[in-house]
Amino acid sequence: MSGREPSVRSIGDDPVAFTEFYRAHVDEVTRFVARRVADPQLVADLTAEVFLAVIEAAARYRGSHGGPRTWLYGIARNVIAAEFRRSAREQRGETLIAGRRLLDADDVDRLTERIDALRQVRELHEALRALPEGERAVLELVSVDGLTVAEAAAALRIRQVAARVRLHRARKSLLAAPVPPVVTEGVMS
Repeated sequence: MSGREPSVRSIGDDPVAFTEFYRAHVDEVTRFVARRVADPQLVADLTAEVFLAVIEAAARYRGSHGGPRTWLYGIARNVIAAEFRRSAREQRGETLIAGRRLLDADDVDRLTERIDALRQVRELHEALRALPEGERAVLELVSVDGLTVAEAAAALRIRQVAARVRLHRARKSLLAAPVPPVVTEGVMS
């Protein structure tokens, strides 16, 4: 989307505005989720939940925190965090598939390929779990998802100075680790 804020605010009421926004961002959101989740069904469900949350939040969008892309990343992070909290409360033996829309074989194959391609990034996320949440969030948004420090600060609703300090601390902690994580996509080594 080209940053037209009135269209973002009308997503909840205007199917054309929603379709335009969805098409412009669905691949990026799917990659964002797939970097954090290994189950193709859950990737599809969370991606859909992100866009449902976008519809619900669109009327409140003001564009003051970095524009539509940053706003969307904030929503995606919240949806994923909510899912992680929900699944942490469930017993390990419960299936996560109950009540989910089933994907056909081609959809599962495509998602499986994406998930496999992002395996190293998920391994990096596992290494990042040792970092404090605030530091990890800034590092992920900047180094993994490609946002600027200003965009990451806006998505997390913190000041840019705080985001820079958190980013510095996170990088310093990772470099001090016995074996620093390596990502071949060129964002971190």
